[in-house]
Amino acid sequence: MAGHNKWSKVKRQKAVTDSRRSKAWAVITRDIMVAAREGGKDPDMNARLSLAIQKAKGKNMPKENIERAIKRGSGEIEGQDYKECTYEGYSAQGVAVMVDALTDNTNRTVADVRSVFAKSGGRLAKSGSVAYLFERKGLIQVNSESIDELELLELVADSGADDMEKDEGTFVIITPVEAFETVQAEIANAGIGIEEARLVRVPIAAVKKETDQVRQTETLVTRLEDLQDVQEVFTNLEM
Repeated sequence: MAGHNKWSKVKRQKAVTDSRRSKAWAVITRDIMVAAREGGKDPDMNARLSLAIQKAKGKNMPKENIERAIKRGSGEIEGQDYKECTYEGYSAQGVAVMVDALTDNTNRTVADVRSVFAKSGGRLAKSGSVAYLFERKGLIQVNSESIDELELLELVADSGADDMEKDEGTFVIITPVEAFETVQAEIANAGIGIEEARLVRVPIAAVKKETDQVRQTETLVTRLEDLQDVQEVFTNLEM
């Protein structure tokens, strides 16, 4: 079951993105609001909200900001109504790109995303014309010092995980979407701390490009990530 660092790129890309973003709090705030709206305001009964709160604390977000986001999401106080959207496209280099966003204005967001693609020589594509190139997976990170590797491997395998590997001080666990919450719950019930858990898009077959094409595609990704409504960007580029 153990892999060979094929998932570490997905993990590291997110870490680099988060450390670079000045908008980190805004991104997390929207995630908290949507989690509270969809699953309720009790983090003990809402795994997505619990993890969003953990992420907020990791970014040193003040407690009052977190509580306000929960109240807005649950409807206790008035706030914007955010919608989850996904946009599909291709870079000028022919790399498939998936853009996940949370927005209170879909017209603004699609215009912003389309503009970034156009200025980079790429284009937006029709819904479904790119998504089939990716698989939706759950990704869970656990501190490697908190548990023995074989014990964790046995636990997550029995819970329905697809893969697990050790990378830079963490265990990276990959699950099918339908087993994502079950695996999280089993890890938590075993008293193991979860550093991060989220859904990701993994390319079914990554494409190779020349160095300059890789750089140009990375520039497109960076510009998309800098848009205020964008949460994450995934590509099928082989790194």
